[in-house]
Amino acid sequence: MFDKLKLDKFVIICYIFCVSKTKIGLIMRRLIKLLAFLLIPIIIVVSLVVFYPKTSLAVRVADSEECLNCHISKGITASAIKDWKLSKHYEAGVACADCHIPVKEAVKEIHESKSSCEDKRVRRFVSAKNCAQCHEDKVNEFERGKHALAWIAMMAMPTTKDQPSVIIEGEKGCGGCHKIGRDGGKCDACHTRHRFSAAEARRPEACMTCHMGFDHPQWEMWSTSKHGAIYAVEKDNWDFSKPLGEWYKEPYKADSKTPRAPVCATCHMPNGDHGVKTAWGFLALRVAEKDPEWAKIRNTIMRGLGVLDEKGNFTERVKIIEAGKVVRLTAEEWQAERDKMLKVCSQCHSPSFAKEQLDKADEIIKESDKLMAEVIEIVESLYRDGILEKPKDYPLHTDLLRFYEVRYPIEQKLYVMFLEHRMRTFQGAFHMNPDYMHWYGWAEMKRDLAEIKHEAEMLRKQFAQAKKKK
Repeated sequence: MFDKLKLDKFVIICYIFCVSKTKIGLIMRRLIKLLAFLLIPIIIVVSLVVFYPKTSLAVRVADSEECLNCHISKGITASAIKDWKLSKHYEAGVACADCHIPVKEAVKEIHESKSSCEDKRVRRFVSAKNCAQCHEDKVNEFERGKHALAWIAMMAMPTTKDQPSVIIEGEKGCGGCHKIGRDGGKCDACHTRHRFSAAEARRPEACMTCHMGFDHPQWEMWSTSKHGAIYAVEKDNWDFSKPLGEWYKEPYKADSKTPRAPVCATCHMPNGDHGVKTAWGFLALRVAEKDPEWAKIRNTIMRGLGVLDEKGNFTERVKIIEAGKVVRLTAEEWQAERDKMLKVCSQCHSPSFAKEQLDKADEIIKESDKLMAEVIEIVESLYRDGILEKPKDYPLHTDLLRFYEVRYPIEQKLYVMFLEHRMRTFQGAFHMNPDYMHWYGWAEMKRDLAEIKHEAEMLRKQFAQAKKKK
């Protein structure tokens, strides 16, 4: 009762001041007007934040009812609907139209793609620009990384045009993995539809479909390394729902749910950065080489790629390298990526140990390049001496970028040595798998060298004998 009396008195006093024509009353009226002016926008904003999402969710789900009813009545895409209902998108009210009706920023290829839907606004393929409506920061990161250039890099290769369309455009071969960079990017290459789970994409298995096999068996070499072995034993205890940036926030805290060995995303997407890139690039080549011996070796390999001419000048083909960013063109570019990786490794290891291991892997590249340069010189000499006929569409020297579109077995052996065995040698070193590096990479390169030398000798003998008969 006492408190109520005091409150009533306070209200009465305030009322008297407000209605009175005294100086104090004037001040009180102005104060109330000012408070109203400040509070009304705040109330509006708070109301939107609190109530709009719920309204939006209801409206969006209602808009998708037509899509769902149509698909269910026709008995199609059951798995897509089930996955969507289990997704964060469903919880947030992100529905069919939000993704499958392209935003105006989507590339022409998406807007003009075919649709079997009765609603002709709908497209099967989803543009990353649609994803950017909510995840703009991640799309921007992706666009500066190598995955965004995957389709461009594939199409830039000189023999891509010679392959059946179903392999490239139909995505049943090379195109199936390189599509991650197609039409502005494919987020579902890693965040599989229709759950689009971040936790799933953080797991290394998300990467293994593309990063395996002939020229990039990172899955095989990592999964059988000590890092991969720890993952195999402990993965079920690790919490992949935790964002990457939080994994090592408390580095000295003993927590069995935090991964204690690196997975793909740990090293290549630190803190969840989608701008995936490495110091050496896909081909483990850099133009700016301080080591004079290595620079000479490197020039031989670059000539083999058709990127440099005999005088060491760039050819028109350098545009291929630039388009896909598969080679580091400046020392600064290489160093920036190396510094990032040193920082990542140093989350678990001492900086000196991390640097030592990366430096050793660099040495492995140099030793591999020595073998590669030797065989390139051998094959080039066969062209130069007229023993092998060089097609008109070849560059000045051998053509390592022709891949399997070659005329002679010795050229095929050269290509395999470069794109399979050299790759496995340096990739095995960086993925901390000594056995893979040695037996699947280095030892195979030595065998390639022996076989190419022998075949070159046989070709020279055959050429000499044929010349004598003339």
